[in-house]
Amino acid sequence: MIPSLPDLLIEPVVRAALAEDLGRAGDVTSLATIDADARFAAVFAARKDGRVAGLDCARLAVAALDPTATFEVVTPDGADAAPGAVLARVEGNARALLSAERVALNLLGRLSGIATLTRTYVRAIEGTGANITDTRKTTPGLRALEKYAVRCGGGVSHRFGLDDAILIKDNHVAACGSVGEAVRRAKAFAGHLMKVEVEVDGLDQLAEALAQGPDVILLDNFSLEDLRTAVHAVAGRAVLEASGGVTPETVRAIAQTGVNVISVGAITHSAPTLDIGLDAA
Repeated sequence: MIPSLPDLLIEPVVRAALAEDLGRAGDVTSLATIDADARFAAVFAARKDGRVAGLDCARLAVAALDPTATFEVVTPDGADAAPGAVLARVEGNARALLSAERVALNLLGRLSGIATLTRTYVRAIEGTGANITDTRKTTPGLRALEKYAVRCGGGVSHRFGLDDAILIKDNHVAACGSVGEAVRRAKAFAGHLMKVEVEVDGLDQLAEALAQGPDVILLDNFSLEDLRTAVHAVAGRAVLEASGGVTPETVRAIAQTGVNVISVGAITHSAPTLDIGLDAA
């Protein structure tokens, strides 16, 4: 089971999305066509194979408009769903449920799409000992939810923001002057609980960085041969992360070089939405 995010973190996203959709006058279609006290029962159902994530978003969207509605999870977050599988059953005020439908489906489909694409990468490297991690290439305002979806897909989370770990990128190096000096300064700045990671773009920079003792070294766009050389040279003295244009077709060969972590921006910035519908029960 994947630990759920607190409702406190999800509710602001859901309420903002509902406010955007309801606009200035509410759901005029439902107001015009449905009796105020009409009831409606429906199921959230997968229309394609995928990994589920985001049911709490759907639950909170419904609850925001009808606090008395029932929401029964059938296929939980982190589980796989075949086409036609029921993810959840819902029953409540008809106007409220239909007004909440699109927001619930948008968030549920988006997060399930991320979980599904992450699952593809994770399955591709099974048995190698490497992990798939996300990046900060997330939708503004949705980072906590999208990183949660990555975990539902079997991936692990990279740093959440700029404040929880030091990651020295190429532009930091350019502004500082050298890889070695950037790592030296970072280690002098960091407290005992803060990790220091540095990105390198070649084996020469790797040697310079390693001499300063970083916790993690990011091997950016290395060839497979250079990845293997880097793994041998580091010999466990730092965690090695590979990144750069990783695809489901190339990820296993990268993992087999012996790197510890493979970061994939695509699992958040390019994941297709999983097709999920709300069908009358």
